[in-house]
Amino acid sequence: MTDQDRRNFTGRVGQVKEVTSLSNPIIKDIKALTNKKDREETGTFLAEGLKLVIDAVELGWAIRTLVYAKAAKGKPLVEQVAAKTIARGGLVLEVSEKVLSSVTRRDNPQMVVGIFEHQWKRLSDLKPASGETFVALDRVRDPGNLGTIIRTADAAGASGVILVGECTDPFSLETVRATMGSVFALPLYRATAEEFLRWSKGSGAQVVATHLAGAVDYRTIDYRPRPTVLLMGNEQSGLPETLAKSADRLARIPQQGRADSLNLAVATAVMLFEARRHLLTLETK
Repeated sequence: MTDQDRRNFTGRVGQVKEVTSLSNPIIKDIKALTNKKDREETGTFLAEGLKLVIDAVELGWAIRTLVYAKAAKGKPLVEQVAAKTIARGGLVLEVSEKVLSSVTRRDNPQMVVGIFEHQWKRLSDLKPASGETFVALDRVRDPGNLGTIIRTADAAGASGVILVGECTDPFSLETVRATMGSVFALPLYRATAEEFLRWSKGSGAQVVATHLAGAVDYRTIDYRPRPTVLLMGNEQSGLPETLAKSADRLARIPQQGRADSLNLAVATAVMLFEARRHLLTLETK
């Protein structure tokens, strides 16, 4: 990406641009965000859907570019988010449906797409408090799994997700779709295995890891005295011994049928809602 491309991509304050050509350099740069390399170089990513974009803006995420289909022009909510984008120095693009389809790679694309800046929290700054639960994922590889886990962690009231080692990108289009917007609501941390081990020792939290060698039924663990970090392993190989040995408790989820394992996202959901069961209440109207 050239310097001029970068200037085009970041936009200028107060600018609204109409785009109908697939060869427009700004559109090319946006389409390139389907590649992890381009997302990392620009520090940006794609998010689809008006509600999701509005939620992200309201939660304070920096929006670089707003793209909407001509058919959405004049709709009050679209106009409002466009005004906020411009006020924050972003670029607003009004595009044809053909252009929008090329950006999202969908036959029936969302009418609104936002380009946002990455937002990572520093693990070294994290000091878990009483009643907090975090999910730590070791080398999670599947975008759908990661997105579902982020969404589930948000629903269960967890306080963040920690990505350990070489994980799939939480800002890929597939992962963001699977989070259904929760990627904007939940803090994300990343660390090497060594950094996670150093942090966990001094964090004051209890680390509960799921492992085939676990001898403890996950339902018998007391999750109340300290904040909890649920440590979940890679889809294929599980947790390495270095991480497993560092855990305060090695837990297992009892199973009875012929299946010998659970999907990572499902196992994480089971653990999360048990760990937070004492904190979750069903609100009645």
